Amino acid sequence: MLYRRFGRTELKMPVFSCGGMRYQYKWEDVPQSQIPRDNQKNLEATIRRGVELGINHIETARGYGSSEMQLGKILPTFPREQLIVQTKVNPAVDPKEFQRNFENSLRNLRLDYVDLLGIHGINHPESLNNSIRPGGCLDVAKKLQAQGKVRFIGFSTHGSTDTIIQTIQTNQFDYVNLHWYYINQVNWAAIEAANSHDMGVFIISPSDKGGMLYKPPQKLINLCTPLSPMVFNDLFCLSHPQVHTLSLGAAKPQDFDEHLKTLDLLENASEILSPILARLEEEAIATLGEDWVKTWHVNLPTFEETPLQVNIPVILWLRNLAIAYDLLEYAQMRYNLLGNASHWFPGNKADQVHTLNLQQCLSRSPHADKIPRLLAQAHQMLAGEAVQRLSQS
Repeated sequence: MLYRRFGRTELKMPVFSCGGMRYQYKWEDVPQSQIPRDNQKNLEATIRRGVELGINHIETARGYGSSEMQLGKILPTFPREQLIVQTKVNPAVDPKEFQRNFENSLRNLRLDYVDLLGIHGINHPESLNNSIRPGGCLDVAKKLQAQGKVRFIGFSTHGSTDTIIQTIQTNQFDYVNLHWYYINQVNWAAIEAANSHDMGVFIISPSDKGGMLYKPPQKLINLCTPLSPMVFNDLFCLSHPQVHTLSLGAAKPQDFDEHLKTLDLLENASEILSPILARLEEEAIATLGEDWVKTWHVNLPTFEETPLQVNIPVILWLRNLAIAYDLLEYAQMRYNLLGNASHWFPGNKADQVHTLNLQQCLSRSPHADKIPRLLAQAHQMLAGEAVQRLSQS
């Protein structure tokens, strides 16, 4: 395993982390007696395999259902100093609720402390305010830190780059969990801001949210040759030293294997990535047109600035991925979250676009004349059954 300094925490962080979203039994709390033996056995085998490989950062959340409770059966069997344990708790209007939820996490994990506590989901102004206002959740987290129950405090986010940077610039957090990978690089400015504040940088779900790369389309496989799309994406992320660790979201012990192929490639990352990056860009230009590829995102309105809060940047991005790389299933899954995932994936679909006057909100876009048509096309291509976030399923 390779390790990187996790910002000012000074933790020796493995470049791969064992994220805890996919191996638990259920997305809600259930009694221990209801956990099937096979499920618990698989979870414990997954954690043991990770630790054997040097992947000693175990990451979970209060919102991940039975995950914490199931981890509580295995984590205390390791020497405590061998592990870096992170859990996350949603910010609440009532900071006492935040504290109760954290104490529940600690009981479930059967630990005296966690190394990393993330305020989970600073996605919009309300969640930021609930976190950093005087007497808010951050103040509670700092009291828990003073009591020895938390070593370092960070935040996780699905918010806009501006919201992430605003949170980073408070200089109150030791690390950040955020989205950034090959198909979605919009948060690079936030990573640079985190580096300027010497914060740890943890990439959320690069294999799933980065394109469902555990089941890639044949076109993407061909474009990423000789690497698998998953290894390509890992190498792309880790070739940037500003990134410290990637969450693997392992569901079974074998899920680490493909990712491990990345480690021996890092020394020659630039040489290996260069032809793949060129092919991916060439294919995007061939299918979408060079002018569109280079300028589609320029001066687009946010969903808040758009009638019916249609999320134009996200919809056009998903259309691009479906056309250029055959990431249709991924694009459909993400598109159908719109309108169903609150501030975790905000804004709405383009199902009513034919009734809307978008002239004003698109007035600064170089593609204003054709975007309404492309939005309608995207809806036709991507619409299906509404999708809920995993934790709501």
